[in-house]
Amino acid sequence: MQVLDDHRVAARLVEGRHTHVMLGKALAKGEKLPIAVTIGTHPAVTFASCTRVPVGKELGFAAELLGGEIAVRQCSNGVLVPDAEIVLEGFIGSELTAEGPFVDITGTYDPVRQQPIIEFTGMHLKPDFIYHGILPGGDEHKILMGAPYEPKIYRAVAGVTEVKNVLLTKGGCGYLHAVIQIKKSTQGDAKNAIMAAFAAHTSLKHVVVIDEDIDPCDPLEVEYAMATRVRGDRDIMVITGVRGSSLDPCQLDDGTNVKVGVDATMVLGHEKDFLRATW
Repeated sequence: MQVLDDHRVAARLVEGRHTHVMLGKALAKGEKLPIAVTIGTHPAVTFASCTRVPVGKELGFAAELLGGEIAVRQCSNGVLVPDAEIVLEGFIGSELTAEGPFVDITGTYDPVRQQPIIEFTGMHLKPDFIYHGILPGGDEHKILMGAPYEPKIYRAVAGVTEVKNVLLTKGGCGYLHAVIQIKKSTQGDAKNAIMAAFAAHTSLKHVVVIDEDIDPCDPLEVEYAMATRVRGDRDIMVITGVRGSSLDPCQLDDGTNVKVGVDATMVLGHEKDFLRATW
């Protein structure tokens, strides 16, 4: 949130995400949206808030992560909040202002956008409170952005082939690059996995599919698979004119981008040609 003065901030509400949807419903009824901002929560709550669960179910997911229960308190505007070092309560209305530029996961600057203003009406502090901030573009930011998508991609790929692991890589900003480990049963499985991954996470830009003997968490192993198991005319899929991530500086003015999938798996029936020596 971008501080405007002593009681107002500008907030980037991504179109279609939960807060944006709830604000639209409130404004359609001529109302402001009551909100609360918690700072210094349990890590399970922070993680749950970034996970793609049904609208309003984030606290329930956090409770499950913590064993099934989570204590909450009610703010004066009716919003329930978990335990936190700092709680700010207020409302979002229809007023917009310039927000940005902001350093996002790519380490580049987001464009300045017209975004809603949050007006705070109250603040609650613990004695000797701790202010927990997330460094934009840092590892914590990338984990919170990308890790919740890994199980979503896993489930999607599991619908087309036997999937072993999914990793959104650190070098891919924790969000734009995926490495997917599968066990092939037909020659087309890797390409089906690529398409399933792109459908599950529309911000994905590049996907590499590997075999079971390649460690997805080791970039040297993944590069080895690309060096020895990829033939460009056969194993690289290029998809143009598709929606990508708004955070990617390569996107066109119309919001479209190019996605690339790489089948870095062995050709079925020719595994002996790819046999790796051991020593």
